[in-house]
Amino acid sequence: MKLKDKVALITGAGSGIGAATARMMAVEGAKIAVTGIPAGGVQAVTAELTGAGHSALAIPTDVSQADQIEAAIAQTVEHFGRLDILVPNAGIQLHQEDVNLHQLPEAVWDRTHDVNYRGVYLTCKFGLAQFLKQGEGGVIVIVASVTAMSGRSGNPAYMSGKHGLIGLNRYIAVHYAGHGVRCNAVCPGALERTPNHDLHPDAAGREARLKESIPLGRLGRPEDIAPFITFLATPEAAYATGAYFLVDGGLSVG
Repeated sequence: MKLKDKVALITGAGSGIGAATARMMAVEGAKIAVTGIPAGGVQAVTAELTGAGHSALAIPTDVSQADQIEAAIAQTVEHFGRLDILVPNAGIQLHQEDVNLHQLPEAVWDRTHDVNYRGVYLTCKFGLAQFLKQGEGGVIVIVASVTAMSGRSGNPAYMSGKHGLIGLNRYIAVHYAGHGVRCNAVCPGALERTPNHDLHPDAAGREARLKESIPLGRLGRPEDIAPFITFLATPEAAYATGAYFLVDGGLSVG
């Protein structure tokens, strides 16, 4: 119970990495604000957690909307009394629409960054304000991506947004350490299901190509990523801040 009685708000928690992290943090004793869209996924994960005896609250939230993320944090504090852990995880990937930069529609660039970059900024902004109000520090674990480490991705809007999260992570680590806030980033590798997996034009071909490039010989799963996010939120990681952690099966070095 390394997170006993801690309150964690996780965005994009209705599926994937966010849901897996919610489950793991709950097992470690945390109270979970399950946020994101669509509402059905958020409510299903919350029902699963409460049905297993954990403390969880469903807050459907579009992180690209400042008023919604501000309200989600306020609702979390009203319900649980405080906020200790923030996991900005919500993300989208528009795949075949996120094309070569000289052809990239501005609407695709804007939509991707509204969620993946601006959404994390807003989540951190309002979460940090709550941490400072409480005066007891806090932990942020940003979910970036292995695509932030190189220029190889064919999705420039997705890649550039994730790269920007590394800089945001470092800024928070430096400028809020004096307030007792730690911030780190986790960079997942290629997972079996990408964000917006149903939009990928060749999911089977993608899997086959990537398996050949990953030294461990398989794509990742949300359950491979959640332990790292959870660990970084625990007191055992108290000396880690401003870092990023690749969890990619060796993809980036293979």
